[in-house]
Amino acid sequence: MQVFRHFPQQSRSPIALAIGNFDGVHLGHQTVLQRLTEKAAASQLTPAVLTFEPHPREFFTPSRAPARLTSLREKLELFAEAGVEQVYVCQFNQRFAAVTAEAFMQNILRDALDARSILVGEDFRFGAGRKGAIADFEAAGFDLVSLPHVELNGVRVSSTAVREALASGELDRAAALLGRPYSISGKVVHGDKLGRELGYPTANVHMRHDPPPLFGVYAVKLQGLHNNDLFGVASLGVRPTVKFKAKPTLEVHLFDFDQEIYGSHVRVQFLQKIRDEMKFPDIETLKHWIKADEQAARDYFKSLYIQNIK
Repeated sequence: MQVFRHFPQQSRSPIALAIGNFDGVHLGHQTVLQRLTEKAAASQLTPAVLTFEPHPREFFTPSRAPARLTSLREKLELFAEAGVEQVYVCQFNQRFAAVTAEAFMQNILRDALDARSILVGEDFRFGAGRKGAIADFEAAGFDLVSLPHVELNGVRVSSTAVREALASGELDRAAALLGRPYSISGKVVHGDKLGRELGYPTANVHMRHDPPPLFGVYAVKLQGLHNNDLFGVASLGVRPTVKFKAKPTLEVHLFDFDQEIYGSHVRVQFLQKIRDEMKFPDIETLKHWIKADEQAARDYFKSLYIQNIK
């Protein structure tokens, strides 16, 4: 998959283009991407995506912007898995925010990208002041595919619904909306080694989610090492017992594993919430709870295995 940070002076080849933020790449987004690849194949076009960085809400109202479900790298990984061949990452800044709907369609979609087919959600808005609507694509002569909202058990699938499920600890509901367990990926970096001192060494996963959409202690699966899935318990939070006003940290203690994995890029799947993050009166109490958390995670995976073999 090719990733472009700037629009070309001249199109490389005609494309079918899906446009959106795609935060989370949930079931609704996946419907758009599936239709994109089908449309591209039928029309002999290259399947491409145009997405925005940062999210427009982060640009306009940073203090009220929602927690991101996926970093840019995570979105790109999911686009590639969906069969997208080109991604245009549009820098959302003051200059781009001032581009009119007419200029966006002519200068970017037609002249720069040669987009023959446009795929968007039915409520898609674009251009300065969000004045452009899907009817403008049709009026301008684009081959438009407008996709309705996807519903799951009578509820609209949306990034907001996924955030609400994660924040409330309903990981099964979040997984149903996403079509997969929620995950965070990043590079394993050096931490302060406190977990090792406490007898529970952890892999510290660098996150670009600030704030993350969930906090607490979880049973997790770690992917990305030697094609093997590893299981463990993870803490995602600010570590109030040992830190003051710290940034959120994702620490994963892997069961029965003692290899050095610094520098590895891994994906952490959150499968079961064990408890909320807590501040303890002292380190001994913290150690007691860490031990209990590990046992709770082991019990979860044990029960899962037993259920799967029945």
